Formats: sequence, structure tokens, C-alpha cells
Amino acid sequence: MRLRDTAPAGPLAGRWQRRRDELELVGPTQRRQHQLIVVGAGLAGASAAASLGELGYQVRCLTFHDSPRRAHSVAAQGGVNAARDAANDGDSVERLFHDTLEGGDFRSRESNVYRLAELSARIIDQAVAQGVPFAREYGGLLATRSFGGALVSRTFYARGQTGQQLLLGAYQALAKEVAGGSVTVLPRREMLDLIVVDGRARGVVARDLVSGALETHVGDAVVLATGGYANAYFLSTNAKASNATAIWRAYRRGAAFANPGFVQFHPTCLPAAGEHQAKLTLMSESLRNDARLWVPSRRGDDRRPDAIPEAERDYFLERRYPRYGNLVPRDLGSRAAKTVCDEGHGVGPGGRAVYLDLRDAAARVGAGVLRERYGNLFELYHHVIGDDPLEVPMRVAPAAHYTMGGLWVDYDLMSTIPGLFVIGEANFSDQGANRLGASALMQGLADGYFILPGTLTGYLAGTQLAPVAPDSAEAKAAQADVRARLEKLLTRSGRRTASDFHRALGRVLWEACGLERNRGGLAKAIDEVAALREAFWDDVTVPGGPGELNQELERAGRVADFLELGELMCRDALAREESCGCHFRVEHQTAEGEARRDDDGFAHVAVWMPAAPGRRPQRLVEPLTFETLALRERSYR
Repeated sequence: MRLRDTAPAGPLAGRWQRRRDELELVGPTQRRQHQLIVVGAGLAGASAAASLGELGYQVRCLTFHDSPRRAHSVAAQGGVNAARDAANDGDSVERLFHDTLEGGDFRSRESNVYRLAELSARIIDQAVAQGVPFAREYGGLLATRSFGGALVSRTFYARGQTGQQLLLGAYQALAKEVAGGSVTVLPRREMLDLIVVDGRARGVVARDLVSGALETHVGDAVVLATGGYANAYFLSTNAKASNATAIWRAYRRGAAFANPGFVQFHPTCLPAAGEHQAKLTLMSESLRNDARLWVPSRRGDDRRPDAIPEAERDYFLERRYPRYGNLVPRDLGSRAAKTVCDEGHGVGPGGRAVYLDLRDAAARVGAGVLRERYGNLFELYHHVIGDDPLEVPMRVAPAAHYTMGGLWVDYDLMSTIPGLFVIGEANFSDQGANRLGASALMQGLADGYFILPGTLTGYLAGTQLAPVAPDSAEAKAAQADVRARLEKLLTRSGRRTASDFHRALGRVLWEACGLERNRGGLAKAIDEVAALREAFWDDVTVPGGPGELNQELERAGRVADFLELGELMCRDALAREESCGCHFRVEHQTAEGEARRDDDGFAHVAVWMPAAPGRRPQRLVEPLTFETLALRERSYR
């Protein structure tokens, strides 16, 4: 298979506009003749469905939530990046481009990253026009703060609820199109297969999660905006329902998967309290603007934090990275926290956490100012832990958070299956080997509001599409495959729940494909995941029936997909014989314990094609070229 390169040649600064000029258009009256399917209604999906509906297309938007307002995008706390230089501290499109590329450890496409930086300011304009209540300075100007991996303040925020407020803005745009008749939102639907006709994506098979009925939805193109797969680790910061089923079923139909081993671990999450826990809680990276991370200098020191004098504290990020201090990128912060815990300096039960201390900032600016900035985060922490963060330092630890890997897409955001577009965290395109904080919202909204409407239109204008009926042979075959898989799950009569297998998978992935990886551990994990998958189909139990609300059936289907994806994640991590960003192979590190890239051998995107029955998946590569920024070591020290 040949991977398409749709980015035009020439200087980066004008590349996106040149591509827009190349794309053909569809006339306003003809747009009403096109039916489009958008799966997912978070920031990427809602913005895409609203924008396509506003153009005049007929859009069906499927979400497994009861309302798009419950999408996991609401959990994004800290902010959204944009190159507006609002703080007058020297920011620019070029700086945002450079920071994002370097933050991803030079494992992302220059073209995509530059386009993202160019479009970032328009996101803020769009959101302000929608009424998103961004924080403002006393004089009324939009306020900004800093995030990891940047030396400027470019993150616009709405207290600690930025994702929720941006989603409400997208939702009201979506609701306008629903009221106008161009968009139909179908809640409580889960996509279970992709319908491919003559090599093109033409629809999906979905299950009504309330009635259990299988539905066929056909159209001229399909957009997947279904988020990432960090829940493969069982314990993650993602909402419990977040899953990989939509993108994995598309992969099984022929859509290539890129860099599945690139998973980000957020350094400031609340550590797990025990085996009973099924989800982890995120504490926003924005706290690191004012907080200092430290551990006791003495191993095994179990004194209360206020009993440990300043001279006996190790501010390990400030020590290791004096240039950026506590605002290093997440991959560096998480690994540094793991290192000090492994050396015996960790705090809390099991010594798995570090302190996040706000008391110096409280003394500097006052507790009232900090409560104004982070009040809802403090309330959340007190609700979970029972302590006031301004009196007792928070205990935080790394946790699976975001996946930079996803379905491969070209510059137009189209997968290897023509007509299947993938946006937001569901694709791989912009974040490289590590995402900088506040860049997820930026990518999802840029994809949905500003990129997809143009590129999808260009696809429709340049493609002759014959009508496809819901009862076509291909649609019937896809629905039959889904029904057979559901029946197979329901006829298992084992002794273990799907959650039991999911937890076991999470332990394997955390140990072998987590913050640190090595050749032997990954090879062993591949065998362990395969054995776990075989045991799943032999010993899982799924109560209830198919024609009803059945959350155990939903869970079992998602876990079955995670058990396949987990093996691919390990294979990808094993094949990449270097350390870069979040992917840290212990065999490839510097004397200081930092990641050692191999730009000669691995400056590429690893692209995996689905395997034929009984065979291993095929690994292709998309070479990465760097025209404006020479490859060099990251400069956070």
C-alpha cells in the first residue's frame, strides 16, 4: 500500500492556503444532496457536525452518550493554546509551531503542526463569538497562563473548566443546526462496524444502547471523532465509557493505525487508592504555574510534609530542568516522578506519589487569588482526598492520559480508506511522541471547525459516488458480522467478567508498555496479551440478552477490542528501537537518563495494516522530513 501525501509543496507558511485553493468545491444547492455521518460528539465531533451542517450538508451525528454535553471533552481542565501573543511575551505562530514539534520530540509532520499553529488564533475568535467565558484581566483583555513545554503564556482558559465551556459553545452551534434541520443527533448509539462499498467508507452499523436494536446508517462519507484509547490501561484519567471500538473496527476493515505505542502519562493525577478503583482523577497541569513538585531528600522519609524542612526537600524538576523547572513537558515530568519514586523517595501509600505544593505561591499572591484561579480543582481534590491543598501539599502520580497514536490520516485528515475521515484524538497526526498541555482542545477544534469542512468538501467534489441503500449487500454483511460477534459474546458461559480481563490487561500494559519499556518485557507482554485474549473468549461471562439495555455486553465488546489493540501497542513499542517523547526504551537513554532518539533509523511514522487471519500485522513507515527546523536534541535543561 502507498500512503498518500496530499500536502502541497512550497513554504510551510502558505501550505494550508495552497491546499485549500487546490480543493474543489460543492455548490450550496448540491450540498443538500449529500448525507454525512459523524461518529462522536465531543469537541471534534460536535464542531465538525455543526460546521458541516452550517454549510448545508445533511449530517447524522451519533454519540453513545445521552447528550453531546456528556462527552469526555468536558474533563479538559487547564486551557487551549493559541498563538495570539496576548501576554506580549514574544509568542508567534513560529514559536507555537516550534514548541509543539519539539514537545512531540520531532515525531510529527511539520505540515500538520504548522497548520495547527496557524489556525490556533481563529479558535479563540470562534469561541469568544460563541460566548465561551474565558478568564479576563482586570481591564477586560483575555487572560493567559503557561503550560508545560513553553516559555510564553499562550494558554487561554475558563478557570478549571475550559473543556466544558468550549464544549457548550460547540454544542450550541450544533443545537442551532439541529433546530434548522441540517443535523440529526442520535444519542445512545455505539458504532460497531464500518460499511465499505467499492473500497470507500459509506456508512456504519450502530447499536441502540437502550433497545439493543442494530441500525444501519449510510452516507457519502464517514467522520470518526471518537477520542483515544488510554482506557486500554484500565486505570486512566479517561471517562470510564471511553473506548477504542470505533477506530478499532475501522482498522479491522482496512484503515491503517499509526504509532499505537505512543501513549502519554500525565504527571499530576491522584494515585490509585487500591485494587477496587476503576478510574483515576486528573489534576490540571495549570497547577504547575504556581506549584512546586518535590519529594523528601531522604529515602523512606514518612514524616508529614510540614515536618520536613526546606533543606531536606528535593525539588526534582527544578534540579533536573532548571530552564523550564516545573513546566517541563509531561513525558519528562512523569518519568522524573517515577525515577524519584523508584529510588525510594516517593510519598503516600506504597511510595508511589510526589508532592505538589502550592504554599509558596499562596504566600506570594495570597490564598484568595489561588482559589479564584483553581477553586474547582481544590474542591475536587478535597472531595476525593479530604485535604485542603493550600494547607497540605497534594499527592500526585503519573497516569495514562492521552494517546498520540491513532488511525493514520493524510494532510486532508482522510484515512487509508477513502471517504473515512478521522479527527481529534482518534487520529495520530499532530502531536508526535508527546502532546504538550492545552494542545488537545486546539487540535480537536481546528480539525472540526476549520480543516475538515474544506477537505471533506474537496473529497465529495472530486468523487463520483453511486447511491448506497441501507439494505445493500455490503450493509447487510456488516450487520451480520456485528450480530454474530454479539451472539458469540453472549453465548460464552465462563466464570470471569469482562472487567476482570480488562484489569488484567491493564496490569500487563502498565508494566511492559508504560512509562518505561524494554525489549524483553515487551516480547513477554505480546505473548501475555495473546494468552489473555484467548482466555477471554474461553472464560468470559456476559449476562443478559442482545435486545435490551445491557452494559455488560457493551463492556465485553470494548474489552475484546482492547485485547487486540493492546497487542498492537506492544508490537509497535518493540519495533521502535529508540527512545522519544513518551516512548522510553531503557536500552536507549543518555548517561543522564534522558531519551536517546535514533533519527537515522526512526524519524518516521510507524503505520500498521491489519493482519490476515493467522498472520501478524504489516508495518509500513511514513518518513518524516524536516524542512524548516533541523532535528536536534530537546532543550529543556
